[in-house]
Amino acid sequence: MDLLTFFLRQHAAVHARDVSGLIFAGQRVFGEASDDQMRMRPGQGLNSLVWLLWHMARTEDAAVNPVVAGRAQVLDDEWMRRMHVRWRIIGTGMTDDEVTEMTARADIAAVRAYRSAVGLRTREVVQALRAAAWDEIIGVEDIRRGAVAGAFRDWVEGEHYPWLGWTRGDQLASSALRHNAAHIGEAVTVRGLAGFGL
Repeated sequence: MDLLTFFLRQHAAVHARDVSGLIFAGQRVFGEASDDQMRMRPGQGLNSLVWLLWHMARTEDAAVNPVVAGRAQVLDDEWMRRMHVRWRIIGTGMTDDEVTEMTARADIAAVRAYRSAVGLRTREVVQALRAAAWDEIIGVEDIRRGAVAGAFRDWVEGEHYPWLGWTRGDQLASSALRHNAAHIGEAVTVRGLAGFGL
């Protein structure tokens, strides 16, 4: 199996079926939850499922599009308005009150649709990526594109940016695969604590 095929297969496992057409058990975590369940926060400081889904999409969108591919975010296609979410950031560093507000305001169907649109764009990006580009190093100018797009809170230029010095392949694996898988695990925990485990 070549690298691209492997990536696309792993990517399919952390996205809804409409992104790849493939079925994986992890798709049930968000896909089978009602709107009320998507908004539940079963304990102090815990994230809701809708916040997790939005954060996963925002991180993948910002990391893949401006940082890896040098292109506009999917978010810029009027998704903030559609989702009823006022933040451009990826969600890292949000306060508990902000998570609560986002959870209450978000249009669940639009967040799901945004996440799928991000997944589809990622698949376009990786399929168009030159083979040599997977090993290119992420530089300050790459991360600056994400900062200019408003994706990052408190990432001050001149300090050490996360992702700096990673390869584009490392960035794709981190933000489009591992990060999503970790938050799917968190979502399973949230479901269990809220009383509607898988």
